[in-house]
Amino acid sequence: MAKENVNELVDKLTLFDDDLMSRVFDNNIEATELMLRIILGRNINVISVIGQDEIKSHEVGGRNITLDVHAIDVNGDEIDIEVQGNSAGAHIRRARYHSSMVDSKMLDEGQEFRQLKDSYIIFIYKHDKFRKGLPVYHIDRYIRETEELFDDGSHIIYVNGNYKGNDEIGQLMNDFRQTDSDKIHYAALAKGVKHFKDTEKGREQMCEAVEKYAKEYAKEYAKEYAVKEKMISVKNLMENMKLTVDQALNALGIQGDERKTIINQLQNRN
Repeated sequence: MAKENVNELVDKLTLFDDDLMSRVFDNNIEATELMLRIILGRNINVISVIGQDEIKSHEVGGRNITLDVHAIDVNGDEIDIEVQGNSAGAHIRRARYHSSMVDSKMLDEGQEFRQLKDSYIIFIYKHDKFRKGLPVYHIDRYIRETEELFDDGSHIIYVNGNYKGNDEIGQLMNDFRQTDSDKIHYAALAKGVKHFKDTEKGREQMCEAVEKYAKEYAKEYAKEYAVKEKMISVKNLMENMKLTVDQALNALGIQGDERKTIINQLQNRN
C-alpha cells in the first residue's frame, strides 16, 4: 500500500477504530478510569489495562478472542471494553461469548465459585444498538417469576455511540467520533490520540498497524474469493456430472479447511 494512502487512512481513524482505540488506552490508566467513570457512573480504581489482549480458548480448535481493552480494577473485577462499527461485531451472542471467556480465566484450581469476581463486558457501538435513543443499555439477569435481580456479578453494557446528549456520555461519544485530537474535549483522550496521530513515533506505529491490517484483509479476501471460485466448480460438477459433494471435492483435490468450508456453505444453502 502506498505511503500516502496509509497516511490518509491514519488521518481518518477515530476511537471507534480498534487499532487506534486499543493503543490509546493501552497502559493508560488515566484515560481508562475516565471512560469507565462516565460509562459506569461511579469512580473506579484501575490497576491494570492492556490493549489487544488475547484470551485463548481451552478447547482445541476453539475460538480465541482479543479484547480491545482489558482492564482490572482494585477489587479484581475484570473489564472488557470493545469498540464496534458494524452490527455483526456487536451481536448480543458475542457479548455472551466474551463474558464466558473472561469468566473462564478468573479461578484457579481449588478456588470456590463464590470467589469469582465481577465481570463487565462493555460494547461501545458506533450506532444505537437497541434503537431506543438511550445513552447506555445495561443487560442484567432477572428471576422471571419474581422479577428480582439475579446478581451473579455478570454485567453486559452497550453504549450508544450515536448518542449526542448534552452530558458526559454525549461528550465522550463526541470525542470518540473525532479524527482531530485538537477537537477532543477530554484531555486524557486527546493526549493519547495526538500521540498516535501527530507525533513521529506514534504515527509510525499507527501506519505499521494499518499496513498490517490491510495486508491481512487482502489475504483473507483472496482466500474467500478462492473458496467461492472452488465452490462454483464443485456445484458445476455436481449438477453437470451428477456427482456427490464428496466426489466433486475429490475430483478437484480439495481437502482440509477449504473442504469443510465448502461443505458447510453448501449445506447452509440447501
